[in-house]
Amino acid sequence: MPHPPTPPTDLVVVLPGITGTTLRTPDGLVWSPSAGALLTAIKTFGRSLTRLQLPEGIKDEHPNDGVHPVALMPDLHALPGVWPAVKGYDLLLERLRSLGYRESSPDPDAPPGSLLPAPYDWRLSNRWNGRHLATLVEPALERWRAQGGPYADAQLVFVCHSMGGLVARWYIEQCGGAEFTRKLITFGTPYRGAAKALEQLVNGVRKRIGPLSVDLTAFARSLPSLHQLLPEYACIEPTAPGPLAKTTEIDIPDLDTKQATDAMRFHTQLRDAETARPASLTATHALVGIRQNTPTTARITRTGVEILGTYETRNLFGDGTVPIVGASRHDVPLDSNTLRRIPDQHGNLHRNPAALDELEGILTAADIVVRAPETTHLSVDVPELITVDEDLTVQVATANNKRTAVRLTISNEAGRLEQARVVTAGPEPVEATFDGLAPGAYTVDATGASPASRIAPVSSDILIWD
Repeated sequence: MPHPPTPPTDLVVVLPGITGTTLRTPDGLVWSPSAGALLTAIKTFGRSLTRLQLPEGIKDEHPNDGVHPVALMPDLHALPGVWPAVKGYDLLLERLRSLGYRESSPDPDAPPGSLLPAPYDWRLSNRWNGRHLATLVEPALERWRAQGGPYADAQLVFVCHSMGGLVARWYIEQCGGAEFTRKLITFGTPYRGAAKALEQLVNGVRKRIGPLSVDLTAFARSLPSLHQLLPEYACIEPTAPGPLAKTTEIDIPDLDTKQATDAMRFHTQLRDAETARPASLTATHALVGIRQNTPTTARITRTGVEILGTYETRNLFGDGTVPIVGASRHDVPLDSNTLRRIPDQHGNLHRNPAALDELEGILTAADIVVRAPETTHLSVDVPELITVDEDLTVQVATANNKRTAVRLTISNEAGRLEQARVVTAGPEPVEATFDGLAPGAYTVDATGASPASRIAPVSSDILIWD
């Protein structure tokens, strides 16, 4: 019979990515997708855009518009034109609870909690949210330490998905958080940005997808946070032969120069602070997605930017959203043995069983059986959004020269199986087409065709718009 976990002595803080926090106004929730209702949530959000769009020149401040973060998103969430689909944080929190971490009870006589989900207004600058984070975590840590004994020297451990890692890094390096922090654990954090953000900001929704009933382009362009996800690395293909250029070195249509320049300053400030504090490197544990075709660089066109999956002619892959060239600190080589590599999509990385096993190993510093002994990795391409009159085409390939049977399943938001198919995948992509799917949000899972298959599963999400 397994022994109960040893009570944790540190305080774990969980930060979601962009769009991963529910938002409330005095009139009620304005961003809170529930199971089976993602398209409705997007349309409801669209009707509130006048109120939710940030004023020009907001920079690192709060607009005082009555919008407040409420909780971490438990279900699938996405905003086309802002960020791709991401699954909820329920499995991540469940794994932490299984290790003995517990949230604070509303009972004032109950002991303080060791698990602090930290929702934040993801519209705002990561600098503002980093400062605000201090007001949440430091009082909680003080209460936790006040128990005395083994808790007196407790510190913070940040577990962050995507942009949440940027918020935590700003708190740690720029708001005095290094004094209180033991570890920073990130899932798919764009340490050096993501070309996906460039595509969203420049091309917008209508230019990229067509005449949808909700256009979030102006809203997206008002967000300091989305600009701070822009690539810090050189990513623009030059018009004449030469090296790749940074976003601040070339004129990019429809990109706010002031916001882009300030966003690059944000990355520089973090980089310089981490370089000046060598202990920051040993405290950082980055879990990165691999093997998925990922926007990495861009080419300027007459109508915006064309996103490319290559970096100087090489496909280095990533998690489908964050390219591997942006997924770690500037001082960590891409072949570093400090990176934990998980073959899955960005929106599922924080729920991947192998990634959660890695998290458990980092937190417990004990030997465990990792649930990722598979030898075959998959590369899966699924469109982020299609209209209801389009067929869904899924491409799958193996990352080595093996040919193997792969089972593709399509499930709706409630988890009900809609369609399934087995294809034989090899090093060249094979296509599978699905039709007849109703409007809604779906999960595409690629797994082994039999329980004995040694294949690392990949999970992707798609919206079908009516």
